[in-house]
Amino acid sequence: MERKDRGSQRCPRSGLPPCVAAGMGGCVLIALLVAAAFAAGLVDAIAGGGGIITLPALLAAGLDPHIALATNKGQSVFGSGSAVVQFARGGEVDRSRAIVSFLAALIASLAGARIVLWIDPSLLRPLVLVLLLLAGAAALGRKPEGGRPIGFATRHPLWLAGIIAGVVGGYDGFFGPGTGTFLIVAYAWLFGDRLVRASGNAKVANFASNLGAFALFAAAGVIRWELAIPMGVAQAVGAWAGTKLTIRRGGGLVRAAAFVVSLALAARVAWQLVRG
Repeated sequence: MERKDRGSQRCPRSGLPPCVAAGMGGCVLIALLVAAAFAAGLVDAIAGGGGIITLPALLAAGLDPHIALATNKGQSVFGSGSAVVQFARGGEVDRSRAIVSFLAALIASLAGARIVLWIDPSLLRPLVLVLLLLAGAAALGRKPEGGRPIGFATRHPLWLAGIIAGVVGGYDGFFGPGTGTFLIVAYAWLFGDRLVRASGNAKVANFASNLGAFALFAAAGVIRWELAIPMGVAQAVGAWAGTKLTIRRGGGLVRAAAFVVSLALAARVAWQLVRG
């Protein structure tokens, strides 16, 4: 019994399970988390959905759910920031919409994170499941690259950019799965962005919403930096590689990846619904 109690304790300094806090096992586990973060950065830069890799990995490492969520945001902000820089350098960010999108997503994500204190995010799961399936269908749809924007996007592009970033950024702060994919689909279908450009514009809002949650979690002292920093470096490298790959391979890669990510996220949400 005493052995079992010790196994469930946390390291008093870090709050991590003993296998992470010390020893060769901890080094191996951190190496696995770093590898997961690299893969997540690569996928997320292309089509969003990197959290489907890193969050389960952190939970599997034995972190408490709220610590895992905070640490996941702490490391993912490195990846989304790296992707923004690379997409901007490649000319795949609409600078006229970027500031509005960034501010709207940042403010909304802070509000969404606050709402979590009052409303159970699991109540959104049935709606999110439907939206993810619709996003997957839209990503696979044959809307032409660089198609015509809707009328409102032509007349009031900054208003629409702010609305999209605000709604999805608030959702990211409150719940989160599929944020990057929702943004890509919205920019492609409403603004008529090419898929590569939609991915670049999505990263601006996604970085802002990650930054808002990151700031709240950091202020609360619940991010485990001993994991977030090495994972964040790997995320940044993965995002750099994913961005280069996206710009080189074009919209076909984004379309296929967004479809697969949407289905994977939908499967995860459906499983959570079944488990209750």
